[in-house]
Amino acid sequence: MEIKVIEDKKNRIIIEFGDRDHTFCNVLKNELVNDSHVKIAGYNVKHPLVGKPQIIVETDGADPRRALTDAAERLKKLVERFEKEFVKEVK
Repeated sequence: MEIKVIEDKKNRIIIEFGDRDHTFCNVLKNELVNDSHVKIAGYNVKHPLVGKPQIIVETDGADPRRALTDAAERLKKLVERFEKEFVKEVK
């Protein structure tokens, strides 16, 4: 996964994904807002054909990198649970 940090401050980070789309960013944004320390979570794509998605995370003072990492871990566990349940259903 291609990631570029655009801005990195104490309570705000903006990262750009070179190889992701709306689907990934929307899921990550939705998981970020479940974190009580995250004040703002969103994403932007400046141009639909050539723009690269940027995730913006702003916290109440907590480490925004940690918020991203924690959200990614929660999503990973969710996907693993889904896969396990799906495999049980199709057998």
